[in-house]
This record gives sequence, C-alpha cells and structure tokens, in this order.
Amino acid sequence: MKKNLLPWIVVLVALLPAVYLLLIWPSMPQTVPVHFGADMKPDRLGDKDELWLTTGILAVVSIVVYFLLINLHRFDPKRKDAAQSATFQKLAGGTVIFIAALNFLILNSAKGGTTIQSFLFPLLGLMFAFIGNYMNHIKPNYFAGIRLPWTLNNDENWRRTHQLGGKLWFAGGLLIAVVCLFLKPPASFIFFIVVIVVMVFIPVVYSYRLYKKGF
Repeated sequence: MKKNLLPWIVVLVALLPAVYLLLIWPSMPQTVPVHFGADMKPDRLGDKDELWLTTGILAVVSIVVYFLLINLHRFDPKRKDAAQSATFQKLAGGTVIFIAALNFLILNSAKGGTTIQSFLFPLLGLMFAFIGNYMNHIKPNYFAGIRLPWTLNNDENWRRTHQLGGKLWFAGGLLIAVVCLFLKPPASFIFFIVVIVVMVFIPVVYSYRLYKKGF
C-alpha cells in the first residue's frame, strides 16, 4: 500500500461512523441517550441532533491523534534525528480503528441496538491489550509511553519498564475484555478501574526500583 494513500484511508475509517449515522438517521428516535453514568445506564436524554456533535468530536480526535503519533519524530527532542516510527504508525492506525468502533457502539446503542453497557469495557480492554502488544517497541520519547523522570533519563530503565508494562497491559487488557463481557454494571466499571490501577502502578514501582539500583 502506498504511504500517500494511508492517511486518506485513515480519515475514511474515522468518518465511517458519520456515514453510518447518516444512513440510520431516518430510523433514529427523536430522543436518545446522550450521557451515561458510572453504571453505564443513560442519565441524560437529548435530541438526536446531539449525536452529530459526539460523532464529529470522536472522529476529529482520532484523526488528530493519528497525525500526532506518526509525526512525533518531527518535534520530540528525543526523536528529532530518528526516522518515522513503524510502531507509532501501527499504534496510530489502531487508535483510529478503536475510536471508530467506539463511535459505532455509541450510535448503535442510541438507535436501540447493542447496548453500550455490554461492550464498552471489553472494547477498552482490547484497546489496552493492543497498546501493550507494541509497548515494548516504543523508543524513549517525551509524548507516549511510561514517561517518568527516571525512564526519560535512562534508556535501560525505559526499555525494562516498557518490557514489563507491555506484558501487563496486554494481559490486563485481555482480562478486562473477557471478564467484563460477563459482569454487569457497576461491577464491570469497578473491575475495569482496579485492573487499570494495577497495570499503571506496578510498572511505576518497578521503574522506580530500577532507578534506585542505578538504572
């Protein structure tokens, strides 16, 4: 695939939910859920026109994140002399796909189909597993990864921390995806938060211990 075509494909993927909304617009109820509480149940209803704003914001955010990630090497002092990272290209593309999937989930839930309560946390779990799969390949930089004073100042600390973090995020993400399929809110929300805290806390402590050992 030619590289000059890839950004256009990414933009198309990001905009697919808007196309979907246009297609289902006539069958959408006039009043739809526009906000959800911690239990993933609707706590505010609004006019279906508000869905355009939500859909548009998510699409724009995914496109901005994509171009930010693939161009990190242009303005990151740690990566200014490096070539474009294949790892960040994959992470950027995956991010667009996951945000588009979230967009579809929101729209389908508003239409009265698959509920957001059932698949939001499994989807987020898969996203964390995807990030974890590539975390070990992220080179030191100031914008993405486990950015701590000691990881940024020591490449070996960065490497070891991301090696452990990648395994934890991959396993934790899959655990969230599977377990949350069977849990009901708010239990799924609590489980999600607990696993995320563990996924973040352990690499930070491990990295600090490496720093104390001279790494």
